[in-house]
Amino acid sequence: MYSNGYAGIVISLVASSLLVFGFTNAEIQTFKIYWWVSMVGLLLIRLADTFFWLKKNKTTEMDGKRSILRFSVGTIATATMWCVYCLILFPYIDTIELAFNIIIVSAMAGGASTVLAGSKATAMLYSAILLIPFSIALLLEPQFHEYILGILGLSFGFIMLLTANKSADFTTLAIRLKNDNATLVEHMEAEVTARTHQIYELSNIDPLTGLFNRSAFLNHLRADLKSSIKAEKPMALLFIDLDGFKKINDTIGHETGDKVLKQTADRLKEHYKNHQLICRWGGDEFLIALENTNQSEAIVIADNLIKHISAPYIFFKNRLSISATIGIAMYPEHATNEQVLIQLADTAMYYQKKAFPSTAGVFSAHLGKQLAREQRLKDALSEAIENQQLRLVFQPIVDSETFQPVAFEALLRWQLVNESIPPYEFISIAEQYGQIRKIGAWVLCEACKAAKSWQTQKALSVAVNVSVIQLQDNDFIEIVDNALSETGLPAKYLHIEITESVFAADKETLLDKIAGLQNRGIKVSIDDFGTEYSSLSVIQELSADKVKIDQAFVASLDTNGMPIVNAVLQIAKAFGYDVVAEGVESLQQAEILRKAGVNHLQGFYFAKPLETSMLKKYLKGLALPLID
Repeated sequence: MYSNGYAGIVISLVASSLLVFGFTNAEIQTFKIYWWVSMVGLLLIRLADTFFWLKKNKTTEMDGKRSILRFSVGTIATATMWCVYCLILFPYIDTIELAFNIIIVSAMAGGASTVLAGSKATAMLYSAILLIPFSIALLLEPQFHEYILGILGLSFGFIMLLTANKSADFTTLAIRLKNDNATLVEHMEAEVTARTHQIYELSNIDPLTGLFNRSAFLNHLRADLKSSIKAEKPMALLFIDLDGFKKINDTIGHETGDKVLKQTADRLKEHYKNHQLICRWGGDEFLIALENTNQSEAIVIADNLIKHISAPYIFFKNRLSISATIGIAMYPEHATNEQVLIQLADTAMYYQKKAFPSTAGVFSAHLGKQLAREQRLKDALSEAIENQQLRLVFQPIVDSETFQPVAFEALLRWQLVNESIPPYEFISIAEQYGQIRKIGAWVLCEACKAAKSWQTQKALSVAVNVSVIQLQDNDFIEIVDNALSETGLPAKYLHIEITESVFAADKETLLDKIAGLQNRGIKVSIDDFGTEYSSLSVIQELSADKVKIDQAFVASLDTNGMPIVNAVLQIAKAFGYDVVAEGVESLQQAEILRKAGVNHLQGFYFAKPLETSMLKKYLKGLALPLID
């Protein structure tokens, strides 16, 4: 604004001199002269202020707000002088001089929208003082030409206000960009260094732990593998998974969980100094690559790491304990590719966590075969229904007094080419890879269809095993309803068998699901009772219809099994539940259980699982060959 100060002062001086001396009017000439002298005095003050700022403050430290205020006061005072001139003189001047007045103040208002754009308030106030009072005064006059000039002046005044507003915004942005660019140029080297470091960290560093992320670790591991290959030296990869971390996250909170992860990372750094080879792989998983390390050395290091990680964590006066399970894969014995090496170490960790948690284990050929078989079964199981490889067989459950069947338990079988895959193997795969929902729905429908078909011979129920994953499905009740609706089987002939282990999950939700089944008339049995999760608490909270005594207790009736059977019978009697004993293989066992008060029996003594084609003959009481 000050840099345009000289031009603005000169224009104001020329314009004021032109109006005062170019148009003479004896009646008002004296006022004009006094006004002009006052204007010249004001302009001289502004000229001195401009000179002072340009010569002194421009090159020294200054108070910017104070300078802007000083400039604005002089500018607004000038606009006020013009406003006074126009308002006082317009009744005494002719049309030509009046037109000159409106043109000059409009021109100065137009110039101010850009010249004064450095201060939005000054630019807009200057234009408003110049035009709006004068224009309003003209609008109030009776003469038509004065009315028209008033409209034009007022319209132009509002346009100048809008223009001044936009110009000020643009100028402010331009000044800010200019200053930013100047700062960037002045501190270019420091800025570039800082931003490069920031980009590097965003691309390579895990923000929570400060360890390398996946991408950076893979790049380093790839390079180190090449070095190991060239030097013909071994390398060990450790896949670390924290034990008990999820419980801390769920019970104490994610903030504490993050602190545990950060402190774990610090412990890994302390234990292994080459930080380039440590990575947070994701969640509570970490990787460490050990150069020039053989298998026995890697096991020792892994065991020491587990001890180091397992030391207590203390936060907010809370003493927390976690541990770690570590899987180890070796170069070159197991793999020469970094991705495969990580996969095999992960496989070793997963196996170790299931079998021997909080220990270290090394990948082996046996694990490799297990992995390959699991992958083959997983792929084949996804199409087993479409390829008609799955089928149901049925084992009768008989009345303990009459030995007559009262229900059949549906058991799933899978024939893959020439191999019969045992249920304990493929059911766990189906659960692990999310295929159990589809298979479970198929089993329910097929079991209900079979039960409906034998109703013409005898009204017998069908029992279907259901996993916790199926029960957790939001659509499980709807799937059961669809199976009953599609087959026409009455709900009272369907029994759902669950194991106690389901209650280790979300107990409240599962109890609601079970209540929903019972409300439909479906019977619910607790399978393998006494072998799983919190038996007494489960039977207290769950209004089951039956409990099934596990075959392990039946097999040991002559030793320590009978006290367990008697205890289950007493509990069941107190709650009004029927009792089924599984695994009955002899008449002696059947008699002992009947006399003890067991309601129903199931086992090879009565029949092994029957193919569907054998059911009609069985129901007619014909002699049948027993099958697996």
